[in-house]
Amino acid sequence: MQELRFQPRLIPTLATLCLMALFVYLGLWQAGKGERLLAERLLFATRAKLGPLPISGALVDPQALRDAPITVRGRYEFEQGFFVDNRQHNGVAGLHVVTPLKIEGSETRILVNRGWVGWPNGRKILPKVPTPEGVVEVRGIADVPLVKKFLLMPEHAEARTQLWMQMDLPRFALLVQYPVQPVLLLQNRDDAHDGLVRDWQAPEDRVPMHQSYALQWFGMAAALLVFYGYASFGRRMGSEPGRPDPT
Repeated sequence: MQELRFQPRLIPTLATLCLMALFVYLGLWQAGKGERLLAERLLFATRAKLGPLPISGALVDPQALRDAPITVRGRYEFEQGFFVDNRQHNGVAGLHVVTPLKIEGSETRILVNRGWVGWPNGRKILPKVPTPEGVVEVRGIADVPLVKKFLLMPEHAEARTQLWMQMDLPRFALLVQYPVQPVLLLQNRDDAHDGLVRDWQAPEDRVPMHQSYALQWFGMAAALLVFYGYASFGRRMGSEPGRPDPT
C-alpha cells in the first residue's frame, strides 16, 4: 500500500517562505492604502457637510486640504494670469483660465482655475476673458495638481508666458516675489457668470481597486502555500499485512 509522507526540501521551503512573505507584505500594503483612501473620502464627505473652509494668507498644508471645499476673498490680478493649453471639453480643444487672487488682508496669492474656454479665433490668438474687478469671494475645491516632468523639460523656472503646457504651482511660485498658496482653487460651476465652463471631475474612488489588489496578493500567498504542501508530500510503498516492512 502507498503511504503519504511529508518530505520538505530546504531550497523550495526557503523560496516559498520568501515569496509568501512578499505576497503578504504587498497585500497588507494595498489594504492599508485602501484604508487611508477610505478615511480621506470620509473626511471629504464630512468637510462637505460643514461647508467651505475659509482660506486666509497663512499657507496651508496641501495634502490635508486636498479635495476639500474652500472659500477665499480677494482681488483678481488679471495681468498675472495665464492659460493652460491642451484642455478639452466635449471633444473641443481649449484652455483653462488661471488667475491669481490676492487674498484680502495679506500679500499671499492663490491661483484660481476659473474654467475652460475654447479657441474662438484659432490657436494663434489667445482668447480674451473678462476678469471681475474689486473684492470678490470665490468658492471651489482645493486641488493639488500633479506636475509631470517630460524629457528635456528644464528644472528651473523660465520667463513668464501666457500659455503654459501644464499647471505647475511650484514653477509659478518661483516666478513671483510673494507667497503662493500650495493649492489650486477649482472654482465652483455656479460661482460666477462669466461664460467659462467649469465641469470638474469628481475625485476618483480608488478604494475598491486597492481592496481588490490586496485580495489578489493574499490569494496568491494562499495558492502558493497549497502548492507547496501538495508538492512536499511524497508517496512511498508500505508493507503488506503479515509481511515484514522491508528496510
